[in-house]
Amino acid sequence: MERAVKTAIPLPAVEWAHGAAEERGTAAGSSAEEGSGAEEAREAEEGSIMLLVLGYVLLALAVVFVCVCATDLYIAQKRLDTLADAAALAGADGFTLRLDGDAARAELTDEGVRAQSQPLVDGAGTEAVLVAADTPDGSSARVTVSVPWHPPLVSPFVPDGLLLRSTATSRTALR
Repeated sequence: MERAVKTAIPLPAVEWAHGAAEERGTAAGSSAEEGSGAEEAREAEEGSIMLLVLGYVLLALAVVFVCVCATDLYIAQKRLDTLADAAALAGADGFTLRLDGDAARAELTDEGVRAQSQPLVDGAGTEAVLVAADTPDGSSARVTVSVPWHPPLVSPFVPDGLLLRSTATSRTALR
């Protein structure tokens, strides 16, 4: 039968407090000159950290500017899409009723679509312009509307302005 022998291995003492190591003059901080050198190194790094913080702040501002402009562009396009849909729906109401024997048929003309769409676009209260209003097949109204867009914030990362365009189609049917 073998016997297990336990032996204790002494570990070196570790000084956790910076001031205590300097007071006793141990190897961790044997001279006051080493402590002042560490402080000088910390002071030299202070400016580097400030530059990093400044760089990250500028990057964050650039991201915020681009996000604000992108959101405004998205909302402007959605508003223009809504205006084009409404103008196409109004244009589809500009039909003339044709009787072919016993059957009635709604027929659209380019002039009728434009006559119904133009007042709606003009009365929208925006800079929107009716680019085209026509009927490709005599029963559908196709309307194209455009508006200039300018970013809400001036930024070198975003263009000065764009021309947004939206096309919508609405169909007329009698039942």
